[in-house]
Formats: sequence, structure tokens, C-alpha cells
Amino acid sequence: MIYRMSLALLILMSFSINFPAQTKLNYPVAKKVDQTDDYHGVKVADPYRWLEDVDSADTKAWVEAENKVTFDYLATIPQREQIKKRLTELWNYEKYTAPFKAGKHYYYYKNDGLQNQSVLYIADSVTDSGRVFLDPNKLSADGTAALAGISFTDDGKLMAYGVALAGSDRSEWRIKDVETGTDLSDVLPPNRQGGVSWLKDGSGFFYSRFPQTEKGKELKETTFGQRFYFHKLGTPPDQDDLVYERPDNKEYFIGGGVSEDGNWLLIQVGKGTGPQNMVYYKNLTMEKSPILPLVDKLENDYSFIGNDGSTFYFRTDKDAPRARVVKVDVLQKEPKWETVVPESAETLQSVDFINDQFVLNYLKDAYTQIRIVDRGGKFVRDVKLPGIGTAGGFGGKRFDTETFYSYSTYNTPPTIYRYDMKTGKSEIFRQAKVAFNSGDYEVKQVKYPSKDGTIVPMFIVHKKGLKLDGSNPTLLYGYGGFNISQTPGFSVSRLVWLEMGGVLAVANLRGGAEYGEAWHEAGTKLKKQNVFDDFIAAGEWLVKNKYTNPKKLAIQGGSNGGLLVGAVLNQRPDLFGAALPAVGVMDMLRFTKFTIGWAWTSDYGSPDNKAEFEAIYKYSPLHNIKPGTKYPATLITTADHDDRVFPAHSFKYAATLQAAQAGDAPVLIRIETKAGHGAGKPTSKQIEEISDIYGFLMKNLGM
Repeated sequence: MIYRMSLALLILMSFSINFPAQTKLNYPVAKKVDQTDDYHGVKVADPYRWLEDVDSADTKAWVEAENKVTFDYLATIPQREQIKKRLTELWNYEKYTAPFKAGKHYYYYKNDGLQNQSVLYIADSVTDSGRVFLDPNKLSADGTAALAGISFTDDGKLMAYGVALAGSDRSEWRIKDVETGTDLSDVLPPNRQGGVSWLKDGSGFFYSRFPQTEKGKELKETTFGQRFYFHKLGTPPDQDDLVYERPDNKEYFIGGGVSEDGNWLLIQVGKGTGPQNMVYYKNLTMEKSPILPLVDKLENDYSFIGNDGSTFYFRTDKDAPRARVVKVDVLQKEPKWETVVPESAETLQSVDFINDQFVLNYLKDAYTQIRIVDRGGKFVRDVKLPGIGTAGGFGGKRFDTETFYSYSTYNTPPTIYRYDMKTGKSEIFRQAKVAFNSGDYEVKQVKYPSKDGTIVPMFIVHKKGLKLDGSNPTLLYGYGGFNISQTPGFSVSRLVWLEMGGVLAVANLRGGAEYGEAWHEAGTKLKKQNVFDDFIAAGEWLVKNKYTNPKKLAIQGGSNGGLLVGAVLNQRPDLFGAALPAVGVMDMLRFTKFTIGWAWTSDYGSPDNKAEFEAIYKYSPLHNIKPGTKYPATLITTADHDDRVFPAHSFKYAATLQAAQAGDAPVLIRIETKAGHGAGKPTSKQIEEISDIYGFLMKNLGM
């Protein structure tokens, strides 16, 4: 195969890299108002409170002025267009998801290369190339409508599908007849519904919803009081039956679904974003059967795997921080929990029930291991994977003998395998073809000590033959929260960074799920500083081991990761040459005031609690910016339709950081329009944003 010329060489041939010294930018004047709040006797000023009114004329004018400064600056970077060209070239390959079966058809998502949204295809057999079933690109002219989930009836004749507009977390659900391709009259209005779960006979489905938000206040108004409903096909949504609610606590999340055999309804009740939940069940074979408690204490995680009659199987972290598989017969007078698969040295992420066996997906030092056991927990085999990477899929029903999974790592595009559950044989089903040579890049995992001595793993990716002379531009990425693991995976945008000669480092910080619930809890509430210490230690390790130096080290993170970047930027501005906080939670004293932010107190703690306020106030990105400090070059990114992390977090943070900046490095904010928190963002917008980010880094790291 002949590979195209690398981006670094193209840029070298096209431009003379001789950057002028930075000059101070003229930022838009952000007025200050006299606003002070009292938190447990501590007076806290909030001079940019007016930016929380995102629809006001003043805020809109400020946004427009900030975007002009930002885009004018980015337009002066000559390498940006070449980066965009290479990024577009690499992005333009066929992308597939692992297929799944519903009724008599197979389904999969495919993107021809540069389509804004991936298209859902239907096929009559596993070898059939298929045809378009639902193209979300046709749902809106600008490609900003995205599928937010699908659910088929047991016979595969009907499909419920969610549609989210402009990146919103609120989705509208519709019903499609599979054979005719037409939509039924049933439509659930936009809400944070989550998914839907059909009755066995396809006559209706269960779903969750919140009370409707007042029109025009979707971006800001707090959302409480989720309830669980049943929708019977052909009836108006306002007549849906209320199945379960918890008026005793408006902060409870309520969701549920029907067991594969159609005989049981499982309801899960949780609070915040923590993994703990309660479990209730209802026998659907008996008319007017009651909803009964199975787990009625909010102490541990219980994830329903499947059932064998009245015996239910769960993955749980009760008495097993790295999780185990248990079973319980709910018809026993006093249900007794029994261990099926005991806790392992690795972290049990998820379990699938196929071929009457359990497919166990483990994390070992943040990369995937797959193990299969029988229904009694007896070992059957390991699924051999190509290397240190991430595998997922293994979907199907209890007695299916065929399944599919995907595998990828930092230097390997996704490959989809067809797996025979009886023989244990994996066959390549589809393989992505990207115009690069994976053998040119090296992936390694290192471990480093954090401030308190905790050993933290980190993945490092770069071109082979890298010289450890401390001069390499390095992008350090982190998240560290909400029980979310950072696992190896392929990304075209990261490949462009590597082609430019950059080093990519991904740190597996506390707060994630890499080592189970104990690892998660060690990065929450009063222990949140551990996450920042882990990230800072990662940067120090990269400098100490000659990968880079502070002037060449950039940090990146989004959402909770944006909070991470903002916090460490305040604590160690000397350690970094550039910062990329995206859609971050920056105002830690008011995050509970907007949309779904109150739910994050399970990880962050609450400013209403004195001890937690004191911990939060010490690291809150907005409140620990120090005027007169020389901050590194910073490009803040957010979106005007983000109804998860309210965009005013980034607005107030940008205005404060610009006013405080004592150095010449730019502090810019890039505000995307008709976009949300990130999910469903069109390909065209992704390419534009990444091109801006890498152009910004190229200039400010002196690449």
C-alpha cells in the first residue's frame, strides 16, 4: 500500500515555521456587576453573573465579540488549513459498528467517511451488504439532528428511536414500522427520557421522563422528579400510565426495563451519578401484580444481567469493589444472594448473557480482557485479543450462538470480529481502512507515583524512534471522575497529532473506574484533589523522563475533564505551555443551579454542605484564578446549546481568566453554535474544531 505524505512533512514543505512573539490581544470588555453570595459565612463575589442569562442582548453581544477575537486569531495560523486538509483526508474512511440482530434482520451503523451523522442500515443476512434504514442526516438540513438511541420489539417489527437536535440531551422519541419504513403517530415530546423497553408483545413500552421544562428555559432550568411510565401504542403521551415514582426524594433517578423472556419488569432507582442503585421488580405475567423491593438500600451497584425463570443475575460491587456476578431467586420466601463469579484481581466492567453463558468484560490496568464462563461460573475460555486495547460488543440474546465485537487501540483502527460462542473462533468481519501505517507508531503503558505515592497508569503514544530529549510537543489528556475509565481507542484526530510529531499521553486518574469502586471514590468529594495531584504528577513525570518540557506540554479535558484542566492550570500554571478546557464545570459553587448539575453532587459534594464547600472552594476553577499570574495559552471551548454543562460555566471562566492574565499568551474562548455537550456533533463541526485546536497548539507550543 502507498501511504500519503505525512502532515508534518507537508507543513514543512509548505511553510517556514518562524513564529513571532505573542502580542496581547484586545479582549471584549466584560462588565462587572456587584454580586456577592454568602457561603457558610464566606463572602464570594460573582461579577460576571450576568453571563448566566445566555439569551440576553448583553451576553449575545459578548459571545459574538469573543468569537470574533478567537476566529480572527485562528485565521492568522497558516498551518491550520493544512491540518484541516489532512484531518479531512484521514477522516474520510468507511466506519462501521458491530452488527446486531432484531427479529429476522441484522442492523449496523455506517458512515461513508465524511457524513455528519452515521446511518442505520438493515440487512437480511449477516453476509448481505444491507440498505439504508434510517438516515439521520435527512432529519435536519445542517446535520445537527442525531439519533439518541433505538429499541426494537421482540419480533423486530417496530423500532422506537430518539432524535436529539443541536446536541441537546433532550430527545424526541418516534416509532417506525420496520417493513414499511413509515412512522406511527406516536411521538414522545423532547425530554431526558433515556431509553425505552418494550413489552414482549410489542403493544407498548416503558420509559422514564421528567416534568416538562418551561419553553425557553431548557438550557438553564434545573430538572427534578423523574418518573417511570408506560406508553400504550396509539394513545396520546399525556395519557401514559404512571408506573413508579418516588415523591419522597425528587433527586432520585428512575429507570427500568423488561427481562428478555418478557415476564419481569426491573426498576432501578439511583441518586446522582454514582453507581449505587436500588432494585424493584414486578411480575408481568400476573394481572395487577405489585412492585416489590429486591434491594431497597442505596449502598451498592446492581446491574441486571438476565434471568433464568425467577432467578435473577446481577453484576454488583457489594462486598466486591472490583465487582462480581451474583444470583438470587426472587420467589423464595427469603431471597438468598449467591456468588456465581467471585471478585477478581481485574475490574469487572460489564457482563453479557449469550449462549447460556456469561461473557465477562474485565479491565486490567485500563485495557480489556474477555473471559467466558458457564451459568454456574465455571471457566470456559478467554477470548484472545490482538493486544493492549479496548474490546466491546458481545451483544445478543440468551441462546444466541453468534455475536460480534469490535477491537481498537491508539494505533489500530476499529476491527469488527464475528465470534462463534460454541467454538470460540473469532473471524474478521470488517476492518477499517485508514490511510496511514500503524507500524510507524508505538503504544506503551507506564506507571508513575502521584503526590501521595499512589501508583497511576498512563498510556503514551508516539512515532517510533522518538528522541527523549525533552523537546517533544506533548498532549496530556485526562478525565478522572464519575466512574468512567479511559481505555485505549483509535481516533483520527489523535492520529493527526501524532503525525505532526506530537506525543499523546492519557493518564488513568483516580475518580475513574479503572480499579473498581475504591479507585472511583478516591477521586470524589473531599478527595477530589487526588485527581488533580494525579494529573500534575503525570505532567511532572513526562518532563522528568525527557518526553517534553513545560513550554511544550499541553493539557486537555472535557466536561469533568474541563474542570480538571481548569483546576490544575490554577495550581501549576508553570508546568504547562497550553491548556484546552472543553465544556468544563468551572463554577463549582453554582453547578447545582443549572439543568441536571445537582446530580453531580454524588461525585463533587455540595456547596450547601460546609465541609464539602470548603473542599470545592479550594479548587473551583473560576474562584482560584489569581490576577497578575502569567497563565499559559488557553483555548476554552463550549457550545451555545449545551444543556448538560451550562455554557455560562465557560463564559464566566473565560471573562475572569482574560482579566487576570498578566502574560502575553492568549486566552481565547471558542463558542460553537447549534451544538451541545458533544454527543451527535456533526462531522463537519468536529473537523473544524479540531483543526482550530491543533492550529492553536502548533502556534503556542512553537512546533
